[in-house]
Amino acid sequence: RTDWSLLEAYKGKTDQDAFDVQFVDGIVQQSSGTLDCGLFVAAYAEYLSDQHEIPSLDFGPEKHRTRYTSLLWDYGVNKACNGYVSDNQDPPRPRCIFIPSEHIEMIDVEP
Repeated sequence: RTDWSLLEAYKGKTDQDAFDVQFVDGIVQQSSGTLDCGLFVAAYAEYLSDQHEIPSLDFGPEKHRTRYTSLLWDYGVNKACNGYVSDNQDPPRPRCIFIPSEHIEMIDVEP
């Protein structure tokens, strides 16, 4: 287990206030009434962890669903073909490179 209180970024913070929150206007959001929140959270987590800019328009949920489905399928096939029995034996995958289309405006969110 990780003792978060020993890490520099978390010193002096409580469990209820462990993360700095930054509110950003002008980024794409899911449509009202849709059930895409998990897809948006996963995509934004990926954008932020890879330090990419978040698109302000045209999120393209179908593209992300197809991509994540393909990644999970490929992961399962590789795991089965290589005889892995736990995730710890799985080699790290290479980082993908995000190339935005020329007509998408991007917003840079600094960590």
